[in-house]
Amino acid sequence: MLLAIDVGNSNTSVGLFDKDKHLQFLASLDTDSRKTADQISVDLMNLFALYHFDYTDVTGAILCSVVPPLNFMMEKALTRLLGKPPMVVGPGVKTGLNIRLTVQTQVGADIVADAVAALEKFTPPIITIDMGTATTIGVISKGRTYEGGLLLPGVNVSLEALSRRAAQLPDISLQHPKSLIGKNTEDCMRSGIVYGTAGMLDGIIDRIKNEFPGQEVSVVATGGNAPVIVRYTRNPIIYDKYLLMEGLWTIYQKNR
Repeated sequence: MLLAIDVGNSNTSVGLFDKDKHLQFLASLDTDSRKTADQISVDLMNLFALYHFDYTDVTGAILCSVVPPLNFMMEKALTRLLGKPPMVVGPGVKTGLNIRLTVQTQVGADIVADAVAALEKFTPPIITIDMGTATTIGVISKGRTYEGGLLLPGVNVSLEALSRRAAQLPDISLQHPKSLIGKNTEDCMRSGIVYGTAGMLDGIIDRIKNEFPGQEVSVVATGGNAPVIVRYTRNPIIYDKYLLMEGLWTIYQKNR
């Protein structure tokens, strides 16, 4: 079995695959860079107990992280728990991507995993959208080429900034708006962030499509905030909850 871990800025996703690429469970933990290797090991052991699996059945692990201060402890915890170090997505790992960035190492490991998985499911050109702490948009062209992308504040980051900087605006959660035009402060904020983000994505998607005249562009979204937002875009966007995890599985197979 393969243990796949994605360390994000807010949450850490933990997935367990069987040999046939079936995801046995997908769990989420708070990302806390203060945790020791022992604490991380205990968290992982508890997850296996919760979902009724035995961590001794794991034959390999792959780690994807955008939180460098946590990398050492995470690698140490996995090595201690599984008896061997995990594969870490980064320089030297085969992905099958041609990355057209000025500094190739600057592309996030999570974005690489998204792109690898998207290429397994769609024909380029492809737009990938990962909606977590940040909203990251990637563009993949023919020849498995990662052209680059765009980085924007995430939905929750925008909401937090709005309530923090405006004294009369409350903290609210991300939910589906009741209508386009809100009738109270919370509804106005919720409508603004959801329809505003959807409209922003539509505008960016349209501009990217103009870079590929005459070609059919596929758009796939993942991340915790994606299910709410993609429902309100005018461009068709496929939501894939497991995109990143499946990308990690594919990268692991390429490097076994």
